[in-house]
Amino acid sequence: MTTYWCEHAVLPGGARRHVRVVTDHGRIVEVLSDSAIEPGDTVLHGLVLPGLANAHSHAFHRALRGRTHGEEGNFWTWRDGMYALADHLDPDSYRRLATAVFAEMVLAGYTVVGEFHYLHHGPGGRPYDDPNAMGTALVEAAAAAGLRLTLLDTVYLAGGLTGSGHLPLDDVQQRFSDGSAEAWLERVAALRPGGTWRVGAAVHSVRAVPCDDLALVGDAARREQWPLHAHLSEQPGENLACESFYGRTPARLLADEGLLSGTTSLVHATHLTDDDVTLLGGAGACAVFCPTTERDLADGIGPARALAEAGARLAVGSDQHAVVDPFEEVRGVEMHERLTTLERGRFTPTDLLAMGTLDGYHSLGWPDGGILASNHVADLVAVRTDSPRTAGCALDQVLYAATSADVTDVVVGGEHVVSEGRHRLGDVGHLLVEAISEVRR
Repeated sequence: MTTYWCEHAVLPGGARRHVRVVTDHGRIVEVLSDSAIEPGDTVLHGLVLPGLANAHSHAFHRALRGRTHGEEGNFWTWRDGMYALADHLDPDSYRRLATAVFAEMVLAGYTVVGEFHYLHHGPGGRPYDDPNAMGTALVEAAAAAGLRLTLLDTVYLAGGLTGSGHLPLDDVQQRFSDGSAEAWLERVAALRPGGTWRVGAAVHSVRAVPCDDLALVGDAARREQWPLHAHLSEQPGENLACESFYGRTPARLLADEGLLSGTTSLVHATHLTDDDVTLLGGAGACAVFCPTTERDLADGIGPARALAEAGARLAVGSDQHAVVDPFEEVRGVEMHERLTTLERGRFTPTDLLAMGTLDGYHSLGWPDGGILASNHVADLVAVRTDSPRTAGCALDQVLYAATSADVTDVVVGGEHVVSEGRHRLGDVGHLLVEAISEVRR
């Protein structure tokens, strides 16, 4: 057993002082408040939070940070640079890059990630000897970085969608595709999850997966009890094309094909109609907002409060990693609401914490995470309360002031992965420099 003594910790009933968290085999077996330090306890100062969930990630996009701002453009011009980067990756370079990126996430306070994985094959779409070599690289990277992982293996079959129909795959997109939904399912069925990683399913978007293939993906997710994710209405152009060709919004199309449920997560959900909001809320689906990416790519601001009131759950992700900071993401949901409504307090501090922890874990198929309670996974994050940013904050409002720089300790599955601000792999900045330099040559 390993015991962590927390100066303060956020428990289901709120912040408590002098909390002992007893763990065994990666799980919490007991939580005690107002407890004295005992010999052998690992002391965590500041405020200890449940593990923070990054519900949407594309690890290789991290190599684009700080390199896309020299010209005007939009999501579509940014995508050209992303495709060029993808063309330089193989399983070995992908593992090294993802290890560094995942270590950056843990250092920032993330303890679980949903990796939206569509870079499956080699150049020209040729499978590697192991058809899951790229996915295995991500699994190995997460294990090395000490990060819990849901590998959201993604279906990608078409090159886009216009009012006239789906487009063929281009040269780079061939790497993303298995050729058919049946072939995708056969490849994913060979994965053998265990320990701190699980499998989930993902539909890249209604642009990339024709309607006739959607039901198969949804059926597979239900049968295998996989969480199901999809990009949804990130751009007005996606909506226009879907409505022109299918006569329905993307959300209505997914609903008609049986893909909306309480285990479905819709990423971005930015440009929704009132009917779309009702559909997502009625299904009890989760909307995964990525505020730092959505502002970086000039995507827009989604209807977070309206979705919550309709019955949807909310989670957050760092997506393309323009920023890796869970506090900035959850804060961004509230701040974007303030900008669009001219009102403050659209979400309570408790709401924001749930977005970053409990609901994020649920989105990724870990219902036993995101909370400091017995019989849950032992994922903890310690945050300074005496830094230049957090000094003087009320404990329940630290999320409004803290940044990733305030994270001192991170425990994942009972393992002390970050201690006193240092990751067990060493200098994460150096790892990133080396990995990014390799794929940008």
